[in-house]
Amino acid sequence: MSAKRENVGVRPLKRRVATRQPRKTLLVFCEGERTEPEYLEALKRRPSVRGVAAVDLQVDAGHGGSVPMTLVSLAVAARQRATTEEGEIDEIWCVFDVEWPKNHPSLKEAIDRAHQNGIHLAISNPCFEIWLILHFQDYAKWSSNDDAHRLRRSHDGSKDKGLDPSKYMPLVGSASKRAANLDNYHKGNGTFFPDDNPSSGMHRLIAAIEPP
Repeated sequence: MSAKRENVGVRPLKRRVATRQPRKTLLVFCEGERTEPEYLEALKRRPSVRGVAAVDLQVDAGHGGSVPMTLVSLAVAARQRATTEEGEIDEIWCVFDVEWPKNHPSLKEAIDRAHQNGIHLAISNPCFEIWLILHFQDYAKWSSNDDAHRLRRSHDGSKDKGLDPSKYMPLVGSASKRAANLDNYHKGNGTFFPDDNPSSGMHRLIAAIEPP
């Protein structure tokens, strides 16, 4: 009778289940041809963003320049495709301006349609340059587009098109706090859209893609 051999200390093999933090995918439509896309592309490369969110950036700048209704229509169509095809898109955003002294056409209609279709908005009033200014200073003065462009250039030395990401990315947190403070400032004064000049909803987009 042969003796039984015992394997002491040998554990049964189990397949390890890989654990991976879910990635949050955002689809972002913006109206600018250079400044906004370059800023968002730089934002995607931040370590805090790269490890948490996948940002799929699409830009429409044709037909005489994108307007809010064009962007919202693109966003709504993308939402419908994602629903039909079960695409993995968590949030869809539109980034656009109010413009001053003359507002974008159909601005209110575009905002209403976005809200009705679950599209998130990051609106800067009067323009994206307000968001850029907030990286460097507090700012609460009613401004035209030209005012904002001049002040932005005084901070970063730009020629008004495009930007140097290295001057902005370290200051994103400061800009977000200032933009949120501006929201509170307008609420305290009873000023609401589109009279909330200056303001920027970019801090809400930042909050959506960066960890707290």
